[in-house]
Amino acid sequence: MLHWFPEDVPVSRLATILVGMANTEGGLVILGVAPRGREIHGISRIEEVQDQIIQAALLADPPLVLPLPVVVPVQRTQVLVIQIPAGLPHVYSQDGRFWGREGSQTNPLSARRLRQLLIERGVVQFETRIPPDAKLIDLAPSQVEAYLQACNLIGESMEQVLLRRGCLLQADGELRPTYAGLLLFGRSPQQWLPNATLLAARFAGDGFTDQFIKKEISGTLVQQLRQAETFLRDQLRSVVRMVGLAHHEVLEYPFEAVRELLVNAVAHRDYNVQGDNIHLNIFSDRLEIQSPGGLPGPVNLSNLLQARFSRNAVITQVLSDLGFVERLGYGLDRVVEVLRQHHMRPPRFEEFAGTFRVTLFNDLPAGAKQAALFDLSAYAELGLNPRQQVALVFLARCKRITNREYQDLCPDVHSETLRRDLAALVEHGLLIKVGDKRATYYILKHVPGEV
Repeated sequence: MLHWFPEDVPVSRLATILVGMANTEGGLVILGVAPRGREIHGISRIEEVQDQIIQAALLADPPLVLPLPVVVPVQRTQVLVIQIPAGLPHVYSQDGRFWGREGSQTNPLSARRLRQLLIERGVVQFETRIPPDAKLIDLAPSQVEAYLQACNLIGESMEQVLLRRGCLLQADGELRPTYAGLLLFGRSPQQWLPNATLLAARFAGDGFTDQFIKKEISGTLVQQLRQAETFLRDQLRSVVRMVGLAHHEVLEYPFEAVRELLVNAVAHRDYNVQGDNIHLNIFSDRLEIQSPGGLPGPVNLSNLLQARFSRNAVITQVLSDLGFVERLGYGLDRVVEVLRQHHMRPPRFEEFAGTFRVTLFNDLPAGAKQAALFDLSAYAELGLNPRQQVALVFLARCKRITNREYQDLCPDVHSETLRRDLAALVEHGLLIKVGDKRATYYILKHVPGEV
């Protein structure tokens, strides 16, 4: 999203554009600065325009905190580039009005879009709202009792515990369940949120085909997670992978990694988004989990392994009490670590069209039930480092490896170190280097056991 202004733009107009971008997906504002041959009172024209930008940012409520503008020379003049980051933590107004961007236009936000934005950025929690006509009787006592027993709270009042947790609220002189309460303990949660479900499917090939096994999963969030775990145990295939110097029969995707992703999707999806559910799709070459709603609050694709922000704090807390999720974290960093330990590619995280998707790759040949076996013990005297062992296992499965694929397998290692690893394997006579420069790839010279 881009907007250009001349240097004499009114500060209030500039503030409106900044607020509109901050309330949408961010963007860039470019201010042209006419050349001026001398300073006035020791202040350059660039400094004057920078001061205007600061004034405009301070007109926002709350004030916008932006990166310093960048001065860019353009032919005989200069421009100032202002970056408005995506995923800012607040909802901003200017002169009492909330603005947003629609294409190249800045317009007041509609009441519906403003409510949605307040929920997306955590200013208002959808899960703590009370659905129309929802009553205490809509909660299932057996579900609540199971929770009290799991938390060692037997003997305490059910109502008091749920009040403390935010699953009940006082309204109109009576206790009424919130959306979180119904999703966690409701007799029929889908009566209130029909799309608060999970659709799991296993496809025969690497795309959506007519051959598949499908299961529509509903009920409370706890019931959904348990049904999803059963589906995974039934549908994930066994493969043989190298772990250290030994072969082990394991699932094609680490169960704990997939389970963590499912819990993450259930705990952090945007339940205010109607019209779609969580999707678990297993293909021949990958597994995808997609949930409605983009990343919440200040979380974005660049910081999601470090950021800690919960869209559904009540749901996350209760799932944590039940042992499903670590309340303070997303668990995505644990997923990355588990995949690394299994010598698998890092997951791919994507945010698009109001959804968040995580993809795991199994790196198996299409239709294969087992990965190719590769006996590394034959090379014990060479003292191969763990990275080189991973490269050889990958080559046994995929026949060739590029520098980029090796970098994906070892994302925290400098590219020059990885280049030397591959060069050493060539010197040892294990690999053959093919091609040159960017077209370079490596193949195995000899596989143990082959004649």
